[in-house]
Amino acid sequence: MPVRVVVETSPSPSSAQDATLAQPSPPSCSLLCAGRSFSGTQNVSSLQKDEAWKVNVRIQGCDSQHGFLCGTMEAVNVPLADTPVVTFWEGEIVDAKNHTFFTGKWEATPEDDIRHWSKFPSFTPLLSKIEADGGKSLDLSIYPYIFMRWKEQYFVNVGTDCGLTIAGFYYVCFSCTDGTINGYYYDPNSSPFQKLELKCTNEKPGGFTFSSYDLL
Repeated sequence: MPVRVVVETSPSPSSAQDATLAQPSPPSCSLLCAGRSFSGTQNVSSLQKDEAWKVNVRIQGCDSQHGFLCGTMEAVNVPLADTPVVTFWEGEIVDAKNHTFFTGKWEATPEDDIRHWSKFPSFTPLLSKIEADGGKSLDLSIYPYIFMRWKEQYFVNVGTDCGLTIAGFYYVCFSCTDGTINGYYYDPNSSPFQKLELKCTNEKPGGFTFSSYDLL
């Protein structure tokens, strides 16, 4: 498993106060934390056939101050795999400080970003400010939804010949009200707008949220 360690320095009181005033607070939600589990489906239908996989997600670590989280994703009924396929992913929390709505990598253009984010009704009220200044003036800390990108890093329990690709990434919208997750997978070489729909499956997570951690 990858290791992520955040080294922090202690700024002077004045500089810390200035930084607090200048930077928006990160989105916060008690339902989005390490140990939370989610279950649902990913629609992978193509022009040839309708198909959906059962998907289970578990958040392994969450660092909202730095806009980072990570976890595992399990696809249960993949046609070409003899066993459930588990991947490890890392995520970016859109907070206008660490990450914006514009991806800037993974072959995603600004047009791709707006097209996918606009699939979420909760994104519509934010669109005008994002088009005006890239969303820099938004205070997402009080918004009832958290927007993220999830990028799968590697297969945990199978080889690359399992029938799945992890070349793309997910645009994700998380509801702080009920813990539901909706997402759309983006990969120029895959079927467009594969929809991910998940619901929280545990009330009392068995995990930890911390700003510096090692995953071993």
